[in-house]
Formats: sequence, structure tokens, C-alpha cells
Amino acid sequence: MKIKFSHSTSKIKSVVDGVSHAIMKGELKGGDNLPSINEMNRRYKVSRDTVFKAYLELKRRGLVDSTPTKGYYVTGEVNHVLLLLDTYSAFKQSLYNQFVSNLPKSYKVDLLFHQYNPHLFETIVRESLGKYSMYVVMNFSNEELSDCLSSIPTQKLLLLDFGSFDKGEIPYLCQDFGESFYNCLVEGKEQLLKYKKFVFLFPEELYHPLTSIDYFNRFCEENNLESEVIREQSEWKGVEASTLYLCILTEDMVKVIKEADAAGFTLGENIGLISYNENPVLEVIKNGISSISIDFGLMGAKAAEYVKTKQLVQEFLPTELILRGSV
Repeated sequence: MKIKFSHSTSKIKSVVDGVSHAIMKGELKGGDNLPSINEMNRRYKVSRDTVFKAYLELKRRGLVDSTPTKGYYVTGEVNHVLLLLDTYSAFKQSLYNQFVSNLPKSYKVDLLFHQYNPHLFETIVRESLGKYSMYVVMNFSNEELSDCLSSIPTQKLLLLDFGSFDKGEIPYLCQDFGESFYNCLVEGKEQLLKYKKFVFLFPEELYHPLTSIDYFNRFCEENNLESEVIREQSEWKGVEASTLYLCILTEDMVKVIKEADAAGFTLGENIGLISYNENPVLEVIKNGISSISIDFGLMGAKAAEYVKTKQLVQEFLPTELILRGSV
């Protein structure tokens, strides 16, 4: 069993990680005895108190137990999960909360964000190989599987959110940014067609799948609704009356609300507003902001279920239209 100590990590954590990795690699199996506290003290030159606290943490995680006659021994396998998401947001927080709360306390989850930086994404994946029992990853693209993910065994990988490509045997919990999005617009057609124009604020730098634009245009063309997709800030001409706005970014939603207030417009009457992705705060802003979204909490709960059971899941979660006062 190897234990690596560094200035950036406490000695307690180093011992915990060393034992955990030994269990995960099969060097220590269920029922095997751990070195005694005195033996760890001599072998690794760490204090008895450090070893004791590390063993207590391993017991808390359910990885080891102890008896007066047997000492400390391994109880089961390590469940160390990498949850790699794209960027932080309120709905990603909901995903994380449901993911963690639906896992036993013995599971340890490392949450990281790749920020749509290809170098960072590949570095995180490369440096994590062999360190985790499960990898739950928001893929970098909606169009193809990131090459670096092919190095992770299929049974240890779960794809989240993006994935319109053929995923073969890989488990996934994704959302449909095309047909399901379009169906939400059709569902709310009666309310949406109160407006003379429909504007989709879709900044050029976003990694949101472009297929949503195609289905947005399809809906507008089928219903003879004047439309506009704004990709550049220079294209923005300000809030207009009798116009419905669909915003992906919170910043754009705030911009629309502020300009509407300044112009004396009332949401749901003079103009309409829909947020792409649900957020708990949308219920209390103004008279409520409508949204088109999957349930990210459900995604987190279903991801936790897969991590626990390893029963194959390949599912596109339903996209829902939530109508509130803003439409």
C-alpha cells in the first residue's frame, strides 16, 4: 500500500486516500486487516493521532470497521465518484444536491467543472483515470463523444446532458434540445401566439446546441410568427412591445426585465419572457418567469441510482414547459 504525502494535502487525508486507493485497486479486499496504528506510525512516520483520525474517517465512510480482537479491517469496496459538470449554475446545484443526497454516506463525490475548456476537460479526465470507481460526466459536445472519454471503461462511465450522437453501450441521461424543445413550444402555442414577434437570445459564445435554433425557426415558420435569433450583442436593439423573448443566459433575462421596467412594459402583457432552464428563483421574480427545462434534480437522482445499482440506463429526460405570469 502506497501513501503519498504532500504539502498541499493534510496527512490525515493522505492516509485516507492511500487506503481508499488500495481498496479500489484490489490490493486490500473485504475482510483484510489494515496495519495497526503503531505499525502505520512506524512505517510512514506519521503520528498515532493522525492514523487514528484517518481510520475514523474511513469508518465514517463505511470502508473499514474495527473490533477489539481483529483491529481495523476492510468492510467493502471503495465508491469514489467523479462528477464532472460543465459550468456552475443554480440548476447544476440542484443536480449535485440530488446526486449526493441519493447516495449512501460511504460514497465520496468529487465535483469538478471543465468550463468548456478543452484542455482543462482532457486534463481532468486524463489525471483522474484509475482514481475513481465511477465517472459521471457532462460531455463536452452534443454532437460527438469526446475522444478522451473512450479511455474510461464503459461500465464506469455515465454521460449527462449532452449526447445526440450514437452512444452505443454507454449509459446516459441526456436532454433533447430539438424535438422535445419544439414540442414545448407547440404545447404553449395558445399563450405564445399572443405576441407578434418571438426573439431567441442565443449568444455566439454559448455551447448550447445549435439544433435548438432550427426547431425554434420551425415553430415560428409553421405559425407565421415573426422571429429573430440574436447571436451578437450588436444585434440587440432593445425591448419591443408585443414581443416574446426566450433567454438562455440569466444575464439576458435580467437585461430584458430591466429594459421592460424602464419602458413601462408589464411582463405577461406588453411583452413575454421565457427562461431556457428552470431555476427556483424564477418562481418569485416578478409574477413568475416561465421556463423550458428538464428536471435537473431528477437527473441527479437518476444518476445516483445508476451509480448505486450499475443497471444500464439510456434515457432522454422529458423537457417541460412551465408557464408562469411572464407569458
